[in-house]
Amino acid sequence: MKAARLYAAGDLRVEDVPAPGDPEPGWVRLKVVAAGICGSDLHNFRTGQWISRSPSTAGHEFAGVVTAVGAGVPDLAPGDTVVADSRFWCGACANCRAGRHNVCETLGFVGEVCDGGFAEQAVLLARLLVRHDPALDPRVAAMAEPLAVALHAIRRLNMVKAEPILLAGCGPIGGFAALLLSRLHDGPVLVADRNLARAALVVEVAGAHPVALDKVSIAAVLGERPLRHALDATGSVPAIMALVELLAGGGTLGLVGIAHGRLDLDPNLLVEREISLVGCHVYADELAEAAGLLPTLQPQLLQLIDEEIGIDGIPAAYARLLAGKSTGLKTIIRMVPAEAAR
Repeated sequence: MKAARLYAAGDLRVEDVPAPGDPEPGWVRLKVVAAGICGSDLHNFRTGQWISRSPSTAGHEFAGVVTAVGAGVPDLAPGDTVVADSRFWCGACANCRAGRHNVCETLGFVGEVCDGGFAEQAVLLARLLVRHDPALDPRVAAMAEPLAVALHAIRRLNMVKAEPILLAGCGPIGGFAALLLSRLHDGPVLVADRNLARAALVVEVAGAHPVALDKVSIAAVLGERPLRHALDATGSVPAIMALVELLAGGGTLGLVGIAHGRLDLDPNLLVEREISLVGCHVYADELAEAAGLLPTLQPQLLQLIDEEIGIDGIPAAYARLLAGKSTGLKTIIRMVPAEAAR
């Protein structure tokens, strides 16, 4: 079978590898039908920051069909349509025992500590698979994982009813957060991105308001209403600093983007204005809920697809995305023809 395997920073190869055999106890084999390229995939390719084994089949956002189950897996069967949980947690540390798997003391990720979904077949722990509606478009099913990340992030902000929120970054997480907020929140949603085409797509799909990261632009939308909630999905230090300055007293800034650099921040800004910085890491228990939301969001999510490729196109897609040459939000990899995936 074909698989896209990461050997080192900058070294991603699509190769023929042996197909997996029968799964071990507690594990499941599946035919991968669709997968998404994540910003963290690109970051790991560019920097090698999270390479813990080489080579490793990349990809943690994927959907598939169960083909075999190992012993001790009573709740999954061949033919089940599933999405993958990206979090590979230990289950034994204090955080895991408290149910906080996203902050496991030894947390790793599928596609890094174990082979991921950029392959025609995969094996995964049964606990890391969530069923989804079999009628769902596989391309949309592959977006369950980033949708769960966005859902967790907006919930971490604890927003007050009807208050506005500003999202910096219209990539997948920022765009998905805007789409979720259009359904789950009754306040105005503002979005900012230097990629104007991508921002315009999010504005169209989510009914958001485009702004720049300055007070004049935001006041043109909100008037005298204060801005107390913001989410950074860029990881840009200048963007984060701008958001801190833009928030009204008592505000909360969620950080979900992969940062490049360090903050030089006067803590008195936070103390005197009671600004809260909130980290948003992956998701807690939102994956099953996100998978359940996919059918109602399917038309909008399909609009957000930037490009659909085959597995051989992954290296070129990495290069295109790293060069910023995208107008949509999500590149989807199809492992099998559409008619065979349904």
